[in-house]
Amino acid sequence: MRSRIILGTLISLTLANAQGAERATGPVLISASSASQIGAQSQQYPLFQQELERARNEVEAAIQAGIDVPTPKDPGGGYTHEQHKRNYKSIYQAGLLYRITGEQKYADFVRRLLLAYVDLCPKLGPHPAAANQTAGRLFWQSLNDSVWLVHAAQGYDAVRDVVSAQDRQVIDEKVFRVMAKFLSDDSPEVFNRIHNHATWANAAVGMTGYVLRERELVDKALLGLDRSGKAGFLKQLDLLFSPDGYYTEGPYYQRYALLPFVIFAQAIQNNQPERKIFEYRDGIVLKAIRTTVQLTYDGYFFPLNDAMPDKSLKTDELYQAVATAYQVTGDPALLSIAQWQGRVVLAPEGFAVARDIAAGKAKPFAFASQLLRDGPQGDQGALAILRAPSQTLVMKNTAQGMGHGHFDKLNWLLYDSGNAIVTDYGSARFLNIQAKEGGRYLRENESWAKQTIAHNTLVVNERSHFDCNLKTAEQNAPKQLFFAGQGATQLSTAEMSRAYPGVTFRRTLAQLTIPGYESPLVIDVLRAKSETPAQFDLPLHYSGHLIDVAMTVKSNVAARPVLGRDHGYQHLWVDAVGAPSSEKNYVTWLNDGRFYTYRTVPPSGAEMIFAESGANDPSFNLRREPVLIQRVANATNVTFVSLLEPHGRHDGANEMTVGSQSGVRALRHTRTADSEVVHIELENGKSVILAIADAADGNATHSVNIAGRALTWQGHVGRFDL
Repeated sequence: MRSRIILGTLISLTLANAQGAERATGPVLISASSASQIGAQSQQYPLFQQELERARNEVEAAIQAGIDVPTPKDPGGGYTHEQHKRNYKSIYQAGLLYRITGEQKYADFVRRLLLAYVDLCPKLGPHPAAANQTAGRLFWQSLNDSVWLVHAAQGYDAVRDVVSAQDRQVIDEKVFRVMAKFLSDDSPEVFNRIHNHATWANAAVGMTGYVLRERELVDKALLGLDRSGKAGFLKQLDLLFSPDGYYTEGPYYQRYALLPFVIFAQAIQNNQPERKIFEYRDGIVLKAIRTTVQLTYDGYFFPLNDAMPDKSLKTDELYQAVATAYQVTGDPALLSIAQWQGRVVLAPEGFAVARDIAAGKAKPFAFASQLLRDGPQGDQGALAILRAPSQTLVMKNTAQGMGHGHFDKLNWLLYDSGNAIVTDYGSARFLNIQAKEGGRYLRENESWAKQTIAHNTLVVNERSHFDCNLKTAEQNAPKQLFFAGQGATQLSTAEMSRAYPGVTFRRTLAQLTIPGYESPLVIDVLRAKSETPAQFDLPLHYSGHLIDVAMTVKSNVAARPVLGRDHGYQHLWVDAVGAPSSEKNYVTWLNDGRFYTYRTVPPSGAEMIFAESGANDPSFNLRREPVLIQRVANATNVTFVSLLEPHGRHDGANEMTVGSQSGVRALRHTRTADSEVVHIELENGKSVILAIADAADGNATHSVNIAGRALTWQGHVGRFDL
């Protein structure tokens, strides 16, 4: 208890010392002098001038439309929901416009809009459209109330010193203290969680504390409601990010949670620089920003766990994050990201980005192959990213990711030539579309999108990993055994046990760069062992149109049966079932003028199921997407070996096709006493041998005999080009 009091007192005294009398009402979240200086220079720097004009146009339109602060009643996408979003954006933009331009009308608009909330906020109870989340006041979930307060606090801070003492007092008391109390003391189950909802609430309350000069609010935000340090913003930084800056819920929510982490850290730096918040935990905030950028292909986030596939670096969260990181580090590679975004934030840090881009200081950002550890200590699996010039492979060997996590251990995705080729469904949700359950997550998010069969990984006995038990899933992460992210052979190996009782499976995914091939070949070796006979399914969700099926298939022409009854299988139509053989073992599809051949080494008794999502979907909530499923029934040990080969081009406009036939003649697999050996025979007469030892560490020597030739290698992986 004594240490808790001392810690709280030190923070309070530090904050008090930083707030001299001259700062009784002036801005604390933005430098007033810096903001006023950039107004006269903005025309010299196109990106900032565009942002200034965009904000002017939007705020002028809001002023012209008049003050509209409706009584909350609608869920996401509804009128009242969207109007309160527009209002917090207007408060934020108008406040910054006042500081930059000095035009009083913007400060007056912020004041009038907040006075309208004075009449509303104290009267509000739980939102009438609340569902399965903690009810908000202005919005259907309290998360959105936190977002409102984060933005409104910044806009109010920019004008508070020019609001009359009488209006300032009533706005302070009946808007900001009311909202801060609701999000903190009245919502302990949210505020003290380790979760992105709590991060937003911590940031909202802490920033409000700085604006109102309320030391107690800042202390609670940093250390939790009891100010013990067991919750709050600092604990969020400790537990939600791995040492590499990977966020536990995955890329989509890393993007979303990044804004409160960044903007509150900036507020802490402005008001308590002695805390050195950007150095906290080895610079975890800055690591998280760079890692967030790395979690993209062609600017779009990998859609892992609950995710929307259309989210990119062109979002408010990343405009702010890139600008803040550049302000702190001066890293010119961040400028190239801002160039791609084509936007900056309406603040001094955004001005600096625009100025230095105009000065030609941008350098390319180094997107690289890397292993991003998961878990606070970095010991709960990892996300493996393998990059080649035209291709990116992602292997999801991470922890569960809390409630937004999916049951998809050792899942993978592939991007090639600008497109998603091996895909992940992401989430079943139509964000902010009222007709689709108010924009909330749909029931199909549970019945399909989270289920294992909706991903590219092993399913046993048509049951999802951990039987969809979140608590069990949270306690069991994969083991990342090996990673090589350089050279012509990039590779990741991971292992999962306890996803099913008595079942262990290990997977190696390799990216093989071969002379004469535009894109690398991808090798997938998955070996499963079960204590009892079981059915093993290995799905591959792909994007494209099938053009060649080199196996005998039985098509369901008159009627399509449903594949199963539960765990996502009830959402799959069966189009056909194939019988692959050692010679007829591949399919080819076309995607955006590029051919992709998926070739397998079929285990004994295997069949190939051609299926499509969308069954048992009476509300048309699911996208119709194809999937190939390799199935082996009644086995205890099975090894799936597959090769995905990009090749050729098709130009429909010019009616030209080249390289439509696979460049691989044969794919073979050999199991030795201690290794998996994959033999790729090319049409040009050459061969590539990939040998993968069971031992993932150490430098033991291994050998194999291929066609009378003894091949020897050390360590986990050996490659031989013959």
